[in-house]
Amino acid sequence: MSTSTVLEIPGRKSPYILDVVFEMRKKGFLGFFHDVWKQYGDLALIQIGRQSMYLAVHPDHVRHILITNRKNYEKLGSYDVVRKYLLGNGLFTSRDKLWQRQRRLMAPFFTPRYLGNYYPVFLKDGQALIDRWEKLAGTGQEVEMSEEMMRVTAAIILRSMFGSGYEQELVGIKEAIETMIAFTARREMYPLQAPMWLPTPKIQRYKAARNKVNTFIKRLIDTRRQMPEDQWPDDLLSKLMLARDEETGEAMSESLLRDESVTMFVAGHETTARTLSFMWYALDQNPNVTARLHDELDSVLGGRLPTVEDLHNLPYLLQVLKETLRLYPAAPVYVRDAVGDDEINGIPIPAGSRVMLSPFLTHRHPAFWPDPERFDPDRWSPECEAKMHPTAWHPFAAGQRICIGNNFSLMESHTLAAMLAQKFAPRARPGHKLELDMVGTLTSLNGTPMYIEHRS
Repeated sequence: MSTSTVLEIPGRKSPYILDVVFEMRKKGFLGFFHDVWKQYGDLALIQIGRQSMYLAVHPDHVRHILITNRKNYEKLGSYDVVRKYLLGNGLFTSRDKLWQRQRRLMAPFFTPRYLGNYYPVFLKDGQALIDRWEKLAGTGQEVEMSEEMMRVTAAIILRSMFGSGYEQELVGIKEAIETMIAFTARREMYPLQAPMWLPTPKIQRYKAARNKVNTFIKRLIDTRRQMPEDQWPDDLLSKLMLARDEETGEAMSESLLRDESVTMFVAGHETTARTLSFMWYALDQNPNVTARLHDELDSVLGGRLPTVEDLHNLPYLLQVLKETLRLYPAAPVYVRDAVGDDEINGIPIPAGSRVMLSPFLTHRHPAFWPDPERFDPDRWSPECEAKMHPTAWHPFAAGQRICIGNNFSLMESHTLAAMLAQKFAPRARPGHKLELDMVGTLTSLNGTPMYIEHRS
């Protein structure tokens, strides 16, 4: 396809931002992008006044943006809201030399080999949830599964970040960060918001939450700096404080330590919790998959807790998790900004344009996923995965800026699912159908209500 001007590209065009905002409110964020894709194709323009956004769904386009011509697509203005209100200059939002330096400093703590250091935390907090579910099982009491999963993933990431001894305080820190996440998500999706100087209840709650988090992290840093280094807790915060850039010998500043701590929490608890809650729903809707999973768990574990080595012998469970990430990617849409002019499949992408990539839609592309709405872990057999387009599946993004915590999330999910699915078979509320949309992360607007039941 060849065009002479950007405006000739098929797409949704409007001179009024409110027109698009109202349509998004009516259809939902994901519904809006789904309709654009179905109506205009795999690479479509969304023109709002002078702002050009492009929705790129085809895996070839994803590969071009994230890998082949990645230097032309950065995290610029599209991440200003997240940078300003939530993550600062943490790894998710930083760029250029700062990003390279931070990635270099943090990468050793997220390698597959190093992840074994977090495993005792997975087991400890997983066992705490087992104990809770033992009391709930069979009582008929309904739970919100996303909250159940956030209970355990928040405990794991906070303990991994800040160590033990702060259990009661960490509950308040978790709630404060979640307040910041919700506030930022609203500002990002609906930019017509009250100015920050206006003392509305939402703004005051946000400022109080941000102050609570910043004060907590600063106190931990100050306390450790007053102690000999060999007495510091063996947690991720200590590792980051001790890390030194190989090229300059510099350590992280206090503001970067704070930003990376918040970034790790945001990236490490809600996304994994969403994946696990959707997994339980999918298993309940697919009893044949559940039966096969139970057979694997019984054969390998026989009722005992899994070891790190056991995870290699639970391939079907990993297939279940990957299929959950296909249908329910925690980050259903993310953005890159075009630094310079480019062309994709004959379509010009001018500098300054925003490009929207959507795992939620790419993972449903019928040319790459037969019967795409069906939950089928066999798509992830070694034979099928070997034939897969390399960017037909990108729940953690791809290329150089792939999420640094992807292996942490997969190991955590693999471990928790193995521990819990041995003993329990949660059941969805009869007749409940998920109403999916993006509210920061992929969310069921009507919840994920379930009942905890022992395996029969």
